[in-house]
Amino acid sequence: MKLIFVYNADSGPISGLFDIGHKIISPDTYTCGLCKLTFDTFTEKQAWRAFRESSPFEMEFLHRDEFENKYGLTYDYPVILLRHAETEVLLSNKQIDQFAQLDDLIEAIKERLKNQEPN
Repeated sequence: MKLIFVYNADSGPISGLFDIGHKIISPDTYTCGLCKLTFDTFTEKQAWRAFRESSPFEMEFLHRDEFENKYGLTYDYPVILLRHAETEVLLSNKQIDQFAQLDDLIEAIKERLKNQEPN
């Protein structure tokens, strides 16, 4: 079983530069709530890194184009998925977008995983 985090952004250096510019110029209209919560403009937030590194669950982080190419599935992004025998939505884009702080996201993930056994 693993968690798959899919960002509402495409991979590649041009997309990355566009995303950084968008975060700087107009952060309120940036469309990836998962990025807003887990990253500052240039780096991963320390609290998020600590959560990731301490989690017993396998995690995979993908941009939407990477995810669709690898799994052949599409969702409304960003999305956090739980993949075991099947893939299910752990947190939808609407749920992610409602979180005001990183701590809210982390607590929601922990709550939804509390009865799951990591591999």
